[in-house]
Amino acid sequence: VLPDLLERYPSLSYSLAGEQEEQRESLGALAQAFGFSLVMIFALLAIPFRSYTQPLIVMSAIPFGLIGAVFGHMLLGMSLTMLSLFGVVALTGVVVNDSLVMVDFINRRHRAGSPVDLAIREAGAARVRPIVLTSLTTFAGLTPLLLEKSLQAQFLIPMATSLAFGVLFATFITLVLVPVLYRVLEDVLRARRYGSELDEAVELDLEQITTI
Repeated sequence: VLPDLLERYPSLSYSLAGEQEEQRESLGALAQAFGFSLVMIFALLAIPFRSYTQPLIVMSAIPFGLIGAVFGHMLLGMSLTMLSLFGVVALTGVVVNDSLVMVDFINRRHRAGSPVDLAIREAGAARVRPIVLTSLTTFAGLTPLLLEKSLQAQFLIPMATSLAFGVLFATFITLVLVPVLYRVLEDVLRARRYGSELDEAVELDLEQITTI
């Protein structure tokens, strides 16, 4: 109705009120909370890692957690609701756990003297079991709520769906994506170090030639 009225009366204006207005305000507040949580996660990871890039590797699992949450709703035939989005915000702090464990293990092995490739392989072998078990137990703990049929639990099921399927999907992506991103980061840093050393060598040669 509204598009037809706007076409007939160009000077007409309208605004949504009531439930629509409340939902718009809630979405705005939720977006702010989501952004704040991402900033806090980045800060909490950057301090112990002493790096601005490794926290991004850990947080790379977050988008895949969102994909898993959407897929879980599709699998169960549910629509995304406001509580689903609440679950997504909570999910951002959960899916980084597996990545954090993986990256921390690689760093410790690398600082102990292992080459990067060996440290990555050791991390995959040593951490695959605890990572998978942690995610499976989280999913199993939320399963009774997903299967609950009582009316009192219906409003919590979308939130549980976001958490359960987001964690499960992000886990298996993390086992492959995080080691690959870590190796790519090492290649980039190595190239930068090599470029800096090459520039210094060229400057030194130029100074020697000038002196001669």
